[in-house]
Amino acid sequence: MVQQIQENSVEFEACLVAQCDALIDALNRRKAQLLARVNKEHEHKLKVVRDQISHCTVKLRQTTGLMEYCLEVIKENDPSGFLQISDALIRRVHLTEDQWGKGTLTPRMTTDFDLSLDNSPLLQSIHQLDFVQMKASSPVPATPILQLEECCTHNNSATLSWKQPPLSTVPAEGYILELDDGNGGQFREVYVGKETMCTVDGLHFNSTYNARIKAFNKTGVSQYSKTLVLQTSEVAWFAFDPGSAHADIIFSNDNLTVTCSSYDDRVVLGKTGFSKGVHYWELTVDRYDNHPDPAFGVARMDVMKDVMLGKDDKAWAMYVDNHRSWFMHNNSHTNRYPAAPRLSLLHVGFW
Repeated sequence: MVQQIQENSVEFEACLVAQCDALIDALNRRKAQLLARVNKEHEHKLKVVRDQISHCTVKLRQTTGLMEYCLEVIKENDPSGFLQISDALIRRVHLTEDQWGKGTLTPRMTTDFDLSLDNSPLLQSIHQLDFVQMKASSPVPATPILQLEECCTHNNSATLSWKQPPLSTVPAEGYILELDDGNGGQFREVYVGKETMCTVDGLHFNSTYNARIKAFNKTGVSQYSKTLVLQTSEVAWFAFDPGSAHADIIFSNDNLTVTCSSYDDRVVLGKTGFSKGVHYWELTVDRYDNHPDPAFGVARMDVMKDVMLGKDDKAWAMYVDNHRSWFMHNNSHTNRYPAAPRLSLLHVGFW
């Protein structure tokens, strides 16, 4: 067995080298073809420029000859002879001037090469080049189908649902969901697993995302599904988050209203977080019992829930004192806003 393993290894390595060399040869041939196109474009641009140079050279000679002829005519001492040719000479001068003024000296060809090479699909294929770990290769799964009626967005999150084609006979071991960056950039993996539904949180508001899904098994991966375009909300709609609040805070009105009778500072967050953009809130204080001053602002998720908002560098707040005056408070000496800001409120507020 040791000898047989050694022989099989040598044979397999030789086969692998031959396959990779064949790919390299194909790439070199394609490189030569692309370089030939660049050279062809190069020669075409040079030809256009040289033709224009020849054209301008001929016109320059004609103009120089006309100027020399004009100089000779000016030397004519016979007024009658001068008058006989003056009109024709003036017309020739105007005609030559018009010919030079019709873009003769404007370059007919740009110096830029209007060629670009997109090698990203090839690089992706190279990265996916791998061994198939089975002798008798089974087929890859069929391309999943995105169920459009169940795909939706809410605020800055997106929920996607998919399924295998009804007539598919090859089981899928899992799925890979990919989204771009919301700005037409490259796709990235946001979910890998066996589920057929996924909710992606933390997207940017007022952004358009492209989503696609593919299935995989031990043999390999399927083709990508059709791309689905998702539009996140232009503005955020959210309620208070009971899971992030201090235990003394009471929720009502479908978590749109909070009350607190504690004499200590208490903080509650909203359900939606932000990473960028301009956002707007409206807040109504229905009753104020002269407990700790009500405040609202932005905060991180890990802000302390039992201290005044803005006491540390994890929050920034505006609050009202007993005389109903607004103050701004932040304990950070650098005056920088905390990352991933969330609007928070002391006693009542948003996030």
